[in-house]
Amino acid sequence: MRGRDQEFAEFFSARFEGARRIAYAMCGSWADAEEIAQSAFVKLYARWSKIRIETVDAYLRTVVTRVFLDTRRRGRAREQVVAEPPDTIAPADAGPGERLALRAALLAVPPGQRAVLVLRFVADLSVDQVAETLGCSTGTVKSQTARGLSALRAAYHQGEVSLETRGARNVRR
Repeated sequence: MRGRDQEFAEFFSARFEGARRIAYAMCGSWADAEEIAQSAFVKLYARWSKIRIETVDAYLRTVVTRVFLDTRRRGRAREQVVAEPPDTIAPADAGPGERLALRAALLAVPPGQRAVLVLRFVADLSVDQVAETLGCSTGTVKSQTARGLSALRAAYHQGEVSLETRGARNVRR
């Protein structure tokens, strides 16, 4: 039992940050990403003895994605905000305005399509790997990718217009 725990602890240390980043790309909140990643590792630990080591990374991505989608299906009804949260500080890796605009546009994409986009373009998985992760067909991955990219483009361009409009109003004053 001690060897199993040590093996999992090493895996956790090596993979937690990557899982958290993927979760963040899906949900857009570091706090939620941390919860999603932690929940995924709890589920992973429960099955640790049954998981083949050569497929453990794919299994982790699957669990992270499913935990994210589950939080969106159920909503966050179990938690209720009772006070205004403090302003969040942008992470050190936050880039220029375009990167923030793209992140905001990604959050406007429906959760299922967002999960496909993150797995395809952030985690750099193939269509087959995404299909396996989500438990769907490659055709579904392709159609969700196309729809997701379309929604992302629309949200991004809508954000550009609103930013330009705000900037124009500020200049007139």
